[in-house]
Amino acid sequence: MLTGRVNAPEINTHYGWLNTDRSWSVKDFRGKIVLLDFWTFGCINCQHIVPDLKRLEEEFADVLVVIGVHSAKFDAEKKNDAIRQAILKLGIEHPVVNDADFHVWNQYGVRAWPTLVLIDPNGKVVGQHAGEWVYETVRPYIQQMKDEFSEKLNHEPLVFQSEQQEQKSLSFPSKLISDAAGNIYLSDSGHNRILKLNQQGQVLEVIGSGNAGFANGNYQEASFNEPHGLALYKHFLYVADARNNAIRRVDLEQKQVSTAAGTGELSYYFFHDHIGAPVNPNSPWDLLVVNDDMFVASAGNHQVLCMDLKTEKLQRYAGSGREALADGSLREAGFNQPSGLARRGNLLVVADAEASAIRTIDLKAGMVVTRVGQGLFEFGDKDGNADDALLQHCTGVEAIDSNIYIADTYNGKIKVLDLDRNRVRTLASGFQEPSDALFLHGQLWVTSTNSHQLFKVDLTTGEKEEVPVQF
Repeated sequence: MLTGRVNAPEINTHYGWLNTDRSWSVKDFRGKIVLLDFWTFGCINCQHIVPDLKRLEEEFADVLVVIGVHSAKFDAEKKNDAIRQAILKLGIEHPVVNDADFHVWNQYGVRAWPTLVLIDPNGKVVGQHAGEWVYETVRPYIQQMKDEFSEKLNHEPLVFQSEQQEQKSLSFPSKLISDAAGNIYLSDSGHNRILKLNQQGQVLEVIGSGNAGFANGNYQEASFNEPHGLALYKHFLYVADARNNAIRRVDLEQKQVSTAAGTGELSYYFFHDHIGAPVNPNSPWDLLVVNDDMFVASAGNHQVLCMDLKTEKLQRYAGSGREALADGSLREAGFNQPSGLARRGNLLVVADAEASAIRTIDLKAGMVVTRVGQGLFEFGDKDGNADDALLQHCTGVEAIDSNIYIADTYNGKIKVLDLDRNRVRTLASGFQEPSDALFLHGQLWVTSTNSHQLFKVDLTTGEKEEVPVQF
């Protein structure tokens, strides 16, 4: 019989529970197969396994209980309100306990995000699995326990009271760009659609049905799944369709949506894999057009890709695929969940989120250099000399002359890196996980993702003004 020998340590903490109306203890789940998911919400690999967990929950709804154990990496991820927003954003339906001090993490001997721990119906630990590919790995063990413990299992499903999101005009707005006429395209990522706005916030067009999916067709038929980065090329709007692992193409003249790259599956490329060959994006987070090329921040594989827009062939450009803050040539350099792109002359600027870093790629010399950032676990909120400055999970960048405007996401601020003076300063604060910044007509437009708002920021004073989105 597949059973554990060690009693499962307690999972309750004094930081509290989310996505449920009560606290839970290991003993509450006797007679159930329990799967603990140790995660932190900014981690792209943790986000990748959410569909697998849902698939297991649906398939074994009568006997399986999934519990999220949120052991935060970043300080901002320790707060219940931030975890609650992540639960809503990711569509998680099972209870989550806040393990802010890593007590449960240490009790179970966990060493990496994500890690799954399987507990048998007698409350004993069967084993653990670190990394992705959860469904194929874990399912056989759940099935075996369901068969072997059939007489001891409690088949009555537990009902949890999930978090409910208030309905607003925007839902987790993410990336934004402007066209030649000054109109703005905005990824309304929580609503799985793209909005075209004028500068007063009036919605001119809606691209996408609003349903999460991977369907092509006209604006009302087409569906996206958490769209983020946007780029304009001729009469096409390209969309980084993150959870579909795809680049979508919107024909603005014909008002049709199609797929330019990606199959919906997660694809990984490391070191010398597929050099010069077509590749698929992995959780693409941002896009940037330079002449006839489009660069793709492929967050899930820690790389920057490049698409020839004349042929729409997508290839690897920079990054070995390993998660590391490593400078050097395009092939040697390592990135850490790149999530934002901008251009300053011959420099491609990259917001390297998990390392809280700003990187630049010299498009002529083919070299990657770190401008701000010290390592995967070095983060904070410190201005001053760029060599000493600290950010916290930055995901958006905009370049204006020598200034790089940074959406310092987990610090809730817009910061400015002056490349000439090599200094960092804070321009504006009070946002809730800002994802992007766009310079338009002398002002900086900013998405405050977790407050579901769009702002304009004065570049001199840092004062911000909300732009209400009106349908």
